Amino acid sequence: MSSLSRGKDVEELEEAFRESIDDYLEFCEEKGEEPDKPFSGRLMLRLPPNLHRKVYVNALREGKSLNQWIAERLEQAC
Repeated sequence: MSSLSRGKDVEELEEAFRESIDDYLEFCEEKGEEPDKPFSGRLMLRLPPNLHRKVYVNALREGKSLNQWIAERLEQAC
């Protein structure tokens, strides 16, 4: 693996970034592990219709989008 380096300009920074990615992928291959992949932030969620309505009504009451309301509740749960 290459040593940690700092770029002095954009090209050097991009090259250092590519090298670090290559190093990470090589490390994963050596360990026989799948590389971590970033989460997209999208989550397909299926709810019973009555719960869907309750969640929607609560979001509406608080003046929030359904997505915002659910995200806040999940954040509180973690």
